[in-house]
Amino acid sequence: QVQLQESGPGLVKPSQIVFLTCTVSGGSITTTNYAWGWVRQPPGKGLEWIGAIDYAARSYYSPSLKSRTSISRDTSKNQVTLQLTSATPEDTAVYYCAKGEDARITDWGQGTQVFVSS
Repeated sequence: QVQLQESGPGLVKPSQIVFLTCTVSGGSITTTNYAWGWVRQPPGKGLEWIGAIDYAARSYYSPSLKSRTSISRDTSKNQVTLQLTSATPEDTAVYYCAKGEDARITDWGQGTQVFVSS
């Protein structure tokens, strides 16, 4: 059973970068047909898909966040990272790392809270 653990600063100032890391254990991020993505949930709102990177290092982004988002990976550490630039208070959310297979999410991390505030 794969496990995903998010990590990163809980507080980010406006205009700075939200940088989060997802460490994967129990499976390789290069396994064929797997994708590794990020989903967030702002307070009082539903889940919002941010983007993903697949086993072949192809990245996919939500159109609404694409201009500010970069998802990359470090295969030596089995990690996937999220960079969200020009943070605003509207980026305050719980951020989840997720594993996808066959176009559906099969595993979730516990989530990490990010506050964007001065």
